[in-house]
Amino acid sequence: MAVPATHPFPYADRADAGRVLAGALEEYRGRPGLLVLGLPRGGVPVAAEVAGALGGDLDVVLVRKIGHPRQPELAAGAVAEAGGTSAETWNETIVDAWLSFAGARGQAELDTVLAAERKELQRRAERFRGGRSVQDIRGRTVIVVDDGIATGATMRAALEAVRSLDPGWLVAAAPMSCDRADALTAVADDVVLPWPDSGLPAVGAAYLRFGQTSEDEVRALLGIA
Repeated sequence: MAVPATHPFPYADRADAGRVLAGALEEYRGRPGLLVLGLPRGGVPVAAEVAGALGGDLDVVLVRKIGHPRQPELAAGAVAEAGGTSAETWNETIVDAWLSFAGARGQAELDTVLAAERKELQRRAERFRGGRSVQDIRGRTVIVVDDGIATGATMRAALEAVRSLDPGWLVAAAPMSCDRADALTAVADDVVLPWPDSGLPAVGAAYLRFGQTSEDEVRALLGIA
C-alpha cells in the first residue's frame, strides 16, 4: 500500500511513522476485537499510534535472537512470546551445520542459549505487562508492528508465535522495509509496508530521529505506572 505522496521521507520519528502506518491500515479501523502488538522496544511507539488511531487494544509481542553457541552475532533461530505463550523458529541450515560439527554436545549448547533467551523473555514480559492479564489472541484481528524491517527474521518469529495462538486474521505492518519482505506473506494474511523495498542500508536511515526507546518509555506507552 502506498504512502500519500505528500508525506516527506525520511520519517521525522517513530510517532510520525506510526501515524503514516495507521493511515495505510485504515481498513482495519474499528474492527471488532482489534489487537495491535508492538515489538519492544522501538516498535511500541509506532504500534501505540496505530492502536490509538484504529481503536485497537495495545500489547507487546516479545522476540529474542537465539545466537549460535560459538558466534553469538549469528542467528541460529529466535524465540518469541505473545499472549503468554512462546514459540521458537530455527535457521535449519545453521543448526544442522552446527550439530554436524559439534556432535553430542551441540544440542546441549543450543539448549543453554535458548534457556538464557527464554529467561530474558520472561523478564521483559514481566516488565512490559506489569502484572496485567495477557491479551487473548484466539479469533481476533491482530496487527504485529515494528519500526522497520531489515532482514525480516524478527518479524517472522513474532508472526509465527502469534499464529500459533490461532488469530482470526494476522497482519504484519511496519513503516518501511530495507528490502523486499516477500517471506512475510507465508506467515501473515496481510503485509502492510507504506515504504516498501526502500533500498536503505538500515532501518535507522528511514528516520531523522531514531534514538533508543527505553523500557520506561515502553511501559508508559502501555499504561504501566
